[in-house]
Amino acid sequence: MKYRPSRRTRRYALGTAAVLVLAGLNGPALYRFGTDRYHRYEINQPEYKAGNGHWDVVDVPREHRINTIHAALLHTGKVLLIAGSGNNARNFAAKSFRSVLWDPEKNTFKDIPTPKDMFCAGHTQLPDGRLLVAGGTQRYEKLEGDVEKAGGLMFVHNEDPDKPRTFPAGTRFTGKKNGKTFESQDPVLVPRATKTQDPRTGRVTVRASTARVYVEALHKGERHQTGTEDNYRIAGLKGSDRRNFYGIAQKLSFDKKDFQGIRDSWEFDPVAERYITVDPMNEARWYPTLTTLQDGKVLSVSGLDEIGQVVPGKNEIYDPRTGKWSYLPKERFFPTYPALFLTDRGKIFYTGSNAGYGPADKGRKPGIWDVERNTFDVVPGISDPEALETSMSVLLPPAQDQRYMVLGGGGVGESETSTAKTRIVDLHADEPRFRDGPDLYGAVRYPSSVILPDDTVLTTNGSGDYRGRGASNVLKAEIYDPRTNTSRPVADPLVGRNYHSGALLLPDGRVMTFGSDSLFADEANTRPGDFQQQIDLYTPPYLFRGERPRLTGPARTEVEPGGRATFRTAGTTRIAKARLLRPGSFTHVTNVEQKSVALKFRRTAHGVTVTVPDDPSLVPPGWYMLHVVDPRGVPSEAVWVKVAVDEDADTF
Repeated sequence: MKYRPSRRTRRYALGTAAVLVLAGLNGPALYRFGTDRYHRYEINQPEYKAGNGHWDVVDVPREHRINTIHAALLHTGKVLLIAGSGNNARNFAAKSFRSVLWDPEKNTFKDIPTPKDMFCAGHTQLPDGRLLVAGGTQRYEKLEGDVEKAGGLMFVHNEDPDKPRTFPAGTRFTGKKNGKTFESQDPVLVPRATKTQDPRTGRVTVRASTARVYVEALHKGERHQTGTEDNYRIAGLKGSDRRNFYGIAQKLSFDKKDFQGIRDSWEFDPVAERYITVDPMNEARWYPTLTTLQDGKVLSVSGLDEIGQVVPGKNEIYDPRTGKWSYLPKERFFPTYPALFLTDRGKIFYTGSNAGYGPADKGRKPGIWDVERNTFDVVPGISDPEALETSMSVLLPPAQDQRYMVLGGGGVGESETSTAKTRIVDLHADEPRFRDGPDLYGAVRYPSSVILPDDTVLTTNGSGDYRGRGASNVLKAEIYDPRTNTSRPVADPLVGRNYHSGALLLPDGRVMTFGSDSLFADEANTRPGDFQQQIDLYTPPYLFRGERPRLTGPARTEVEPGGRATFRTAGTTRIAKARLLRPGSFTHVTNVEQKSVALKFRRTAHGVTVTVPDDPSLVPPGWYMLHVVDPRGVPSEAVWVKVAVDEDADTF
């Protein structure tokens, strides 16, 4: 008799088959779910944290979430987050400019009135603890095809040696030949003409002065563009002014219009918690680098000017004692956001790192710039020299060694090229030359590197392609040890971060990461990306090793260069080293501010006395975080120390 399964057996078999089919279909998802749960379990284990550190998300109230482009740690322990318009043209049109002050200790946030668009400004720490912010955005870029009105550069001439003149925004210029009218988009000051007299003949020569301003046609449409040079009459002038003031322009067309910079400058007061307007720069700058010098003055370099061209080597100095800017006597060209470090010999080291604009064959080679003599000695040997744009540069700890590392980077502009190379140079060598260090966790643009108090360097994030194109964000992090020239992976970051991202060391030894501005949201590059407003905190492994050293003493200590300061320590505290860390100021893969200076120290009956080096080019004036580190590599929380200005240190 042929076997026939019972109805119950058939139902059971069919149900089992269905379960197996569903399990097969959902296997990958179930596997991922299980894997994710295990990963979350693993990364929260004490032994994992002690070896790899841990990431947490900062709880930011919705009303204080901004597109953080710039961040700077202040001597109050708070962090100034600057968005300006936040790379959002609608915010710019609405004049909605944002800054937020974050207190990491209390996790409180405060909106700061922001007078102008500081998007893509430069910034640096001043000797008194204020933050200098200079430059920003006058106009957003327009890509070819999006330009609706013909426009371009108008050179305004003045042949009157007796008076300058300011022409307001909206001044109209009409071509003598083409008859077409264009309108200035911003005010422009035209200096008086220069007048010289020949001492032998007595003949007087007048040379016209010029100033530049961006102009646009009054109406949309191709018929309003021009193709050749023309002289332009200025509306509203009478008498001799009609002859002395005029415009000259080449082609005024629908070409791509780059971002344009502003001259404005401010000092942010961390105590009053507000911006204070100071004198403007001589040049408009968008994407400039600001570097604090040994006497507390500030060097301002590069950027896009008021008509969207890279400033042609006109660099300038800010004196915080007078609040005035002055040109350097000689010019030197750099691409935008160049990584310019003050060396311990008072010269400027350009690592080759930069972020964005400038010709591929000009100003790209690393070298040592003697600003006073305006000489530039190229430092050879850097690998992947065509991939220095959007690379990160850091002065390896301790700063006395003068060893610099360049990490990752990409090709010029929107190139798909990126590199995993790290390159190291010792400026104290007889013939400084770059040599490769250990490769990064991947080929990345936009990595963020932070010096830690234990003399290591954390590097995190970045993307393999321009602005994370092709879903190329790299969620990796590592810690580099300069003593052994080795890197090791640590806990993976929580979100991808590329363009417009950064990281800062906080006084408690943790690291904050911010920002990211992906061009697209998908691998196929079909959906626009969203700005990453999440702020994360990385707790390094050293904070999972038990009790920390403790420093106590005055809340604020001031010391002269070469001077000493004494602090109390807990009874069980053992000290292996003391470090003075300058608070960071980060934007666009650029943080030339951060450095860690080794301090000599001696134990006292109840604490420790530290000695600050007497070299102001090694320790520029300003506020620093003092950490002591025990033999396990565990740092104390920072106490703030102000290093005074060395009155004998003068630059230019």
